[in-house]
Amino acid sequence: MPDDAIVAHENGIANALAAGYGLLERGASAVDAVEAAVAVMEDDETFDAGRGSFLTQDGRVQMDALLMNGENLRTGGVACVERIRNPIHAARLVLDHSPHVYFVGTGAERFARQHGMALCDNMELVIPREQERLYRAQADERAGLGDTTFSGPLDGVAGGGGMDSHDTVGAVALDAQGNIAAGTSTGGTLNKAPGRVGDSSLIGCGCYADNLSAAVSLTGWGEPIMKLVLGKWAVDRVAAGASPEAAAQEAIAYLFDRLGGHGGIILLGPDGRFGLAHNTPRMAWGVQTPAGAQLGVTRNL
Repeated sequence: MPDDAIVAHENGIANALAAGYGLLERGASAVDAVEAAVAVMEDDETFDAGRGSFLTQDGRVQMDALLMNGENLRTGGVACVERIRNPIHAARLVLDHSPHVYFVGTGAERFARQHGMALCDNMELVIPREQERLYRAQADERAGLGDTTFSGPLDGVAGGGGMDSHDTVGAVALDAQGNIAAGTSTGGTLNKAPGRVGDSSLIGCGCYADNLSAAVSLTGWGEPIMKLVLGKWAVDRVAAGASPEAAAQEAIAYLFDRLGGHGGIILLGPDGRFGLAHNTPRMAWGVQTPAGAQLGVTRNL
């Protein structure tokens, strides 16, 4: 993220923490808290989720989301949805009301509508900033500069190629009953081919939760994360005795060492210990406990 976007990211994270933790204080479930926190970020144009998402090659918003309950492994996922303002709410409908786990495209939208969710026009999710970003990326391609989405310099800034194209949102939570949950939502990568699905909504890749191990959400270059099933890899390290902090660091190191991937991770154990790590230039994050809130944007030098 560029310097002038740091405050907006911190504000967005603070609002998400307030929404999710407020529910936990009133006795709500971890699933409720995660859903609420992610929805706040979907509504915030700062992030690559919901309104303000990156655009596909044909200038449309196409989104993916997953929500998982660590108590019973119930899961709901949607992918390639174009007419749902808050994909995390659609994922919750799948989790609560379907024997299936995953719906895509028009099938996901039909399921959401059948369960009371109003659909929107895709252009309601498109904002001028992202149209301009897409035009620049496509102009660079035509000029022979190539696609720098996954390979540019680590000090890249918005509009400058490099690692500026990952702003997926996610949350993990632990409730008063001792249950954990995780959720992830994204508009995918800039200038992606229509129909491309990344790691965010895939179980064990961009999101996972199990009371017997940990809850995790990831952001970053989706293809390497999927190939490594990195979310499950990380929570398995916690199940084997690693601290969430150590497992988070190990996961990001593994991502880079094995496939040259870049990303970030938040990881929460059922005992309340947590960890986060990233090898992108910056990552916005926040944590709230009974002792208070912490939030910030860390820089990877």
